[in-house]
Amino acid sequence: MPVSADGEGGARLRVRVTPRARRNAFAGLTEVDGKPALAIRLAAPPVDGAANTALLAFLADTLKMPKSRLRILSGEASRLKIVAIRGISADDLQSWIKQAT
Repeated sequence: MPVSADGEGGARLRVRVTPRARRNAFAGLTEVDGKPALAIRLAAPPVDGAANTALLAFLADTLKMPKSRLRILSGEASRLKIVAIRGISADDLQSWIKQAT
């Protein structure tokens, strides 16, 4: 799974983003460099951080938590991103991914 514990009571999620999609949606699981990632399509373009903002809003909305609990740790200028999520365990996030995909 594309999830790991972050050591602070939260989780980290590997995400592969496809910007300029028709709508925001999950696109299943994929592999990037031999590691699993959650594929997400976003309607926002990859311009001026719009896709990053849309990613955090989409994840916060679907996880039903405040956007302030999410932040991009790495990959702000890349399609592959690591997102830190506070307030959810790695096990709970894995269960959520299984239901969402």
